[in-house]
Amino acid sequence: MKDDVVVNESARAAELAGTILDEIERVVVGKRPVLELVLLALLSDGHVLIEDLPGLAKTLMARSFAAVIGLRFARIQFTPDLMPSDVTGAAIYDQRSGEFTFRPGPVFTNLLLGDEINRAPAKTQAALLEAMQERQVTVEGTTRLLERPFLVIATQNPIESEGTYPLPEAQLDRFLVRISVGHPERVHEIEMLERRAARRTDDVDLRVVIDPEALRWMQGVTEAVYVSPSIYAYIVDLVGATRTSPMVQVGASPRGSLALMKLARSRAVLAGRDFVIPEDVKAVAVPALAHRILLKPEVWVQRVRTEDLIRRVLESVPAPSPDEAAPQRS
Repeated sequence: MKDDVVVNESARAAELAGTILDEIERVVVGKRPVLELVLLALLSDGHVLIEDLPGLAKTLMARSFAAVIGLRFARIQFTPDLMPSDVTGAAIYDQRSGEFTFRPGPVFTNLLLGDEINRAPAKTQAALLEAMQERQVTVEGTTRLLERPFLVIATQNPIESEGTYPLPEAQLDRFLVRISVGHPERVHEIEMLERRAARRTDDVDLRVVIDPEALRWMQGVTEAVYVSPSIYAYIVDLVGATRTSPMVQVGASPRGSLALMKLARSRAVLAGRDFVIPEDVKAVAVPALAHRILLKPEVWVQRVRTEDLIRRVLESVPAPSPDEAAPQRS
């Protein structure tokens, strides 16, 4: 009976996930796989780094997820002069009461868009780092918890280097996934133009599909997804291969193993399953691990990308059979 309940919950969560994606596709055309990756991260209670060219709907995607899920939304435009207090908030002196009053910053929200995050100096990036990892903010010695869910979608532009501060490995590691959007295909770009002409306005009114409590429920369903011992071993072997490769200077940390497991469970939920199969792990390996490794300089000069290395690892590490991954039903 318990197994049947879990299966039914997974099916219901998959139905809600499909409704969320369908609604967002009203404004973000032809990018279903990218939208699915963002949703996988949200279901895993993780943060997203979107790295791509300008004008590819990165900000639109973040706003759309907030609107459809009913999340409070805030946006920070990161600039070289941005201070930590501009992110976290600060204690302001009230002349009437003669006391300091805390004024919350934009980080006190449900979904925070950090636009061009690599334009801020390290001190400001560190202020966001505590919020991302600990879900709390410490100002003037006082720690304040952030309301759950708290999720960060950050963007950075890979072609602009002037005035940027590269994200340190410690902060990159805090992002559950790093994804790119890419230009739309010709047919989808035509469809985008037709839709814009038909509605006669830039604005699109997205309906609220679920509320934050429903998202928390979906996250709970994801936590209940079964992962077999063979899948655990497969994940560890994949991550371990990034550390032993002769092309790698620094391999993925154990946080990479956790990210791979979380995203694989979320992908199982999107498929309506209550257990992880090897294909789930393979499908999320590149966005989960590519930003967590550092290639040797001589390999980087050869224009080998970290994404290419993860794909080579997937080819070299044997995967368990689907039968080994399935739970034993009572």
